[in-house]
Amino acid sequence: MKFSAVKQFSLFKRIAVALTLTSGLSALVPSVALAASDAVVDPEISARVLQSLRDGRGDLPYGEVLPSPVAGLYQVSVPNGPTLFVSGDGKYFVAGDMYAIKPGMFVNLQEQQRAVDRVELMANVPAGEQIRFSPVGQRKAYINVFTDVDCGFCRKLHREVPALNARGIEVRYLAYPRAGVRSASYDKLATAWCAADPSHTLTQLKNREAIDIKVCDNNPVAKQYALGSRLGVTGTPALILADGTLIPGYRTADELAKILGL
Repeated sequence: MKFSAVKQFSLFKRIAVALTLTSGLSALVPSVALAASDAVVDPEISARVLQSLRDGRGDLPYGEVLPSPVAGLYQVSVPNGPTLFVSGDGKYFVAGDMYAIKPGMFVNLQEQQRAVDRVELMANVPAGEQIRFSPVGQRKAYINVFTDVDCGFCRKLHREVPALNARGIEVRYLAYPRAGVRSASYDKLATAWCAADPSHTLTQLKNREAIDIKVCDNNPVAKQYALGSRLGVTGTPALILADGTLIPGYRTADELAKILGL
């Protein structure tokens, strides 16, 4: 059975993503630098590349021109957009993620950088703006979870929280109303964050219990929704580990414990 070129590309993309996800933890995947720290782009090349990009699409913002692992290609980030790998003459570019081929795996270089960025951004989230479920004894690890109460797999993951706590894993919830900030899901999440007992109220909502909706001013739900989008969250649940690895979707307590090395 022969595959079309489109199907072949789609299959490769799924394989690459799968390999990146299953081997994306910093403890398991060797770090592959996007560019040598002491590498400097010739100012003439930098100016030429940026001018060419602006001539093509002057409405887009462009970041600094940096070296890439491939000779003759230079990387330019588009804020809230893709990374562009541009030829030195400024005539061609490829948009998307670059992969390094390693024995037994494909390593997504952009994802490694995004993981570093996630660690920095998550470090700025105040503990008081998260809803935390902590172990009774020693905390051995933690996971950040962007969640929505109107999400079946979020409710399923929440039922794993006691088992996660029993393994010493703290669960730190952040709000991500998939329908947006002007939605019923937003109001429910804001009600949990505004409650006198946020943990209990969030559990009630995830159990589909009927409670009064009370949205207070200055709740962090909209801010966390924007943060999630910036971090690459596109659905819920979305788990961000301490090393910045993003794991989309539901995982059992056993699977998460294994991923965390517990």
